[in-house]
Amino acid sequence: MTEINSFPQALTIAGTDSGGGAGIMADMKTMQECGVFSTAVVVAVTAQNTLGVQDFQALSPKMINEQFQSIHDDFDIKACKTGMLADAEHVQLVFDNLQKYDFGPLVLDPVMVAKGGAQLISDEGIDLVRTKLAKLATIITPNMPEAERLANTKIESKSAMLVAAKKIQALGSKNVIVKGGHGDTETVRDLVLLESGENFWMNSPRIETIRTHGTGDTLSSAIVSSLAKGATIKEAILFGKKFVEAAIKNTIQVGHGHGPLNHWAYNQNSKELNDEI
Repeated sequence: MTEINSFPQALTIAGTDSGGGAGIMADMKTMQECGVFSTAVVVAVTAQNTLGVQDFQALSPKMINEQFQSIHDDFDIKACKTGMLADAEHVQLVFDNLQKYDFGPLVLDPVMVAKGGAQLISDEGIDLVRTKLAKLATIITPNMPEAERLANTKIESKSAMLVAAKKIQALGSKNVIVKGGHGDTETVRDLVLLESGENFWMNSPRIETIRTHGTGDTLSSAIVSSLAKGATIKEAILFGKKFVEAAIKNTIQVGHGHGPLNHWAYNQNSKELNDEI
């Protein structure tokens, strides 16, 4: 007889994307493709498509707290992640609830700066991510502009990337991935700094495409899915990189602007997903 609640389950805490390419929509698609049951706490709702964000509304503290309670009372969450958290008030709400409930290892995607450079959260919100939420993170996954904000240092070389990763780790996050997608080199270089002090680079050819909307959400969700299924930190990170590579390389044509990834791509190219997570 199958044990109740035995199927691997994960949680995403973020905002929606009505265009389906990022946020909770990308998280849940990724988790589904990775063979994990996905649940969600919706922090904010956007009116959004591949051309941009047209409107935005954060949910009330009461509704957010009740979502956390509902998830805790019924599911056996093995790993969780955060994405866009709207503002300082909502960062604090998420922090309080993650201290209250045990949802397993946390992957913190510190959504602060868009690919175009626009700041997506207030300075006060960034401060709370640095001083509070980062302390709870098993893995934190900033892109280069976000890493610069978190570490309060400029990144202009590979050695500077490692310096920034160490400063971010000092904030309390056990393992750090500094994503190199914002660079302009032919090779995308992501730096991984593990809790043990080991560091290594994950390299991949840069693919010239505008269809990369939701890359950070997809990476963190693939990592969370892997953790929920029992992988080690390093295994989960390496799998996440492979999943995103396939999703960018095998593009789909959706929308008129900055299009989404292909969340089916990894399974389309590999029939051994469960063996690799």
